[in-house]
Amino acid sequence: MPTIDVNSLLSQMRQMSATMPTPETASRSVIPAQTSDFGALLKQSIATVGQTQMEAGKLAASFERGDAGADLGRTMVAVQKADLSLRAMTEVRNKLVDAYKDIMNMPV
Repeated sequence: MPTIDVNSLLSQMRQMSATMPTPETASRSVIPAQTSDFGALLKQSIATVGQTQMEAGKLAASFERGDAGADLGRTMVAVQKADLSLRAMTEVRNKLVDAYKDIMNMPV
């Protein structure tokens, strides 16, 4: 199983978050693009993953219905992008859980 560089992954998530508008940031701009708060960054990244999943679902449903503007290539790219973002978020979650377990097992 290949190891994942968490810093590189977080950097990529920040870039994805900056390029992808989310419903929260569109309605209110409380969280700046370059924040040092990890919780806010994680929340924004989760919202971005959810938005990507929703867009991919809409494109897939549109293609399945046979809508005139539905494009197979665009749909496949959106579905793959959503899958990749979900896998990345899952890996981040796994790393956070592992870190939590390591901290909880430390002797006091």
